[in-house]
Amino acid sequence: MVKESITVAMVGQPNVGKSSLINAISDAHLHVGNFAGVTVEKMEVETTYCDENGCCEYDIHIIDLPGAYSLNDYTLEERVTKDFLINEEYDLIINVIDSTHLQRNLLLTAELLELGKKMIVVLNMIDEAETEGISIDAKQLSTILGVPVVKTSAKDGTGIDELMKSVVEVFKRPQTKSKILYSDFIEEEIDRLVKFFEAKHYKSDIPYRHLAIRLLKEDTQIYKKMHDEPVWIELLPLLRDALDHIYLHTGKQDIKEIFNDEHFAFAKGAKMEVISTKDMRAKNITQKIDNLLIHPYLGIPIFLFFMWGLFQLTFTIGSIPMDWISAGFDWMSSQTKAILGDGMLSSVIAEGILGGVGAVVSFLPNIIILFFGIALLETTGYMSRVAFLLDGFFHKFGLHGKSFIPLVTGFGCTVPAYMAARTLKSRSDRMITLFILGFMSCSARIPIYVLFAGAFFGAEHAGNILFLIYITGALLGLVAAKILRITAFKGEDDPFVMEMPKYRMPSFKLLYHVVWGQAKDYLSKAGTFILVASVLIWFASNYPKQPELEAKYQQKIEKAVNESEKNALSAELQKIEMENSYLGMIGKATEPFFAPLGFDWKMSVALESGLAAKEVVVSTLGVLYSMGESADAESKSLQQSLKENISLPAALAFIVFVMLYIPCFASMAVFVREAGGWKYLAYLFAMTTATAWIFSFVTYRVVSVLVY
Repeated sequence: MVKESITVAMVGQPNVGKSSLINAISDAHLHVGNFAGVTVEKMEVETTYCDENGCCEYDIHIIDLPGAYSLNDYTLEERVTKDFLINEEYDLIINVIDSTHLQRNLLLTAELLELGKKMIVVLNMIDEAETEGISIDAKQLSTILGVPVVKTSAKDGTGIDELMKSVVEVFKRPQTKSKILYSDFIEEEIDRLVKFFEAKHYKSDIPYRHLAIRLLKEDTQIYKKMHDEPVWIELLPLLRDALDHIYLHTGKQDIKEIFNDEHFAFAKGAKMEVISTKDMRAKNITQKIDNLLIHPYLGIPIFLFFMWGLFQLTFTIGSIPMDWISAGFDWMSSQTKAILGDGMLSSVIAEGILGGVGAVVSFLPNIIILFFGIALLETTGYMSRVAFLLDGFFHKFGLHGKSFIPLVTGFGCTVPAYMAARTLKSRSDRMITLFILGFMSCSARIPIYVLFAGAFFGAEHAGNILFLIYITGALLGLVAAKILRITAFKGEDDPFVMEMPKYRMPSFKLLYHVVWGQAKDYLSKAGTFILVASVLIWFASNYPKQPELEAKYQQKIEKAVNESEKNALSAELQKIEMENSYLGMIGKATEPFFAPLGFDWKMSVALESGLAAKEVVVSTLGVLYSMGESADAESKSLQQSLKENISLPAALAFIVFVMLYIPCFASMAVFVREAGGWKYLAYLFAMTTATAWIFSFVTYRVVSVLVY
């Protein structure tokens, strides 16, 4: 039997559960978050429905459009959604509504009804509404809107079958008129324009009423389309008179504001007609929790305490499997040398591959714990509270409150953080956020911090140091934002609007999906890019070979009287060979730039390799500082090797430089795209490099005075 295809556009405001609803319909796996703008691009899912009448099958193609509060052009999400609904081909709209915030959601519903498309309204999260004592008369709401209304709960599957049945029924039946009505004076002008089109027999792809509404709303696309048509000459005076009439009645000259008022009145009236509340105890509990977590004085300390606890867990718990993994790679390296001897193949596997990749993989437990904690805070709804809480604080530094979303994302990875900045509608707000995102330490820098914190401060203090590093980087980012606001990107930031979702128990399936995705990406880097980088660094650190020098030292080693002298000569040979290698040449060439910071050429090379990916910094250090270990009777860890070769002031300066200099190549490419040109990347590189150098220099000098 031939299947009919139904294309559905799923539309709703942020946090109404669209992605969860699609999961319930088709068992799709879309990321579900509590922030506006999680779904930046439209997602597509296909499912099949078989009704009861002869089992006629339908292929239902659902397009999950980005969450949008309205069909305006303020944000990228709104533009994507509006452009699709107006310009693309589809059969009907599913408007998903949060049943616990009916009036606010009906504002978007009013705009969707103006499009003149077939439509279904879904009252999602109906179980949460009932828990809060909210009762909604779906039949009455359907009568008011003129479209079917279905109650659903994506959590327990309530109403999913009814929704799918409604999709088929609405698809099969003819177009019906929606019942959204405006004030009498607006309806009068709509009717006048409709009669004009009827008299002219004007050919239109959309109903005359909806065409008239879009003309009165000064829809840019409609104006451009009709401007070149002959009917425009006669239509223009009618539009001028209509707008003057509306302005006269409202006392306002902003047509968008006028229609917003109309939508608000419609939404409020519809809510009053269909909703009743019985018991507000659940809402009171939420409010009590919010009174504590977003308290003007206690809220920020509580947030900092949560983050401090997360970093403590990241290091304390993560250090246990980290030691096991590190010991495993050390064992594999020693076995490789025992089996293959001291040849080139043994060296490249033991020191290049296992030494570099093993140094990165050993930090996987820390990555998993950190991402689990952040995902937990996000899925419960707490992160939205933090965004609300920090809004006033952000404004003092010239940042938009909504900047918190990409900034928090930046703690995971800078690439999606740059993309998340699209939710900022003001270009100045967006550019400032893009420029300071690099100060938010991404997960790729965690191995570097953990390595140095463990080496120089011990396991008992490493968690505190990790927390201090993150907070310091964030604060420096805020200071940079203030400077950028008063210099490069002047202007006032826009007011902050974000709906706080209710607290929810996190789904284990969702947490697993997020954490596993991040861990998999981290391991894929270690197994591909970092593997290649480690081998290249090994090659550059071992070549060109110097046979004459090796022969000279080999004679000295053979004449040595004891084992200690032999080990010392072997270490000296390796040091000279390293300094004269390709990697040593690069390090020596750039050493003068980093010398005032206390860095040797090995640290310089590690920082330069970090431009490709920050994880490579650890693998580079693992290759460079493990070269002399074979000269010792005992095998020492990389942390011990760093502690013996690097001073405390230089180590702290190194941490500061890593914390502040430009992110990896991948993020640079995304930055260019989001900022709008390569010149901005040049500005970013200059700003971050100068900032990193200056603060590292100050750190090195101050600590040197205090310690020595």
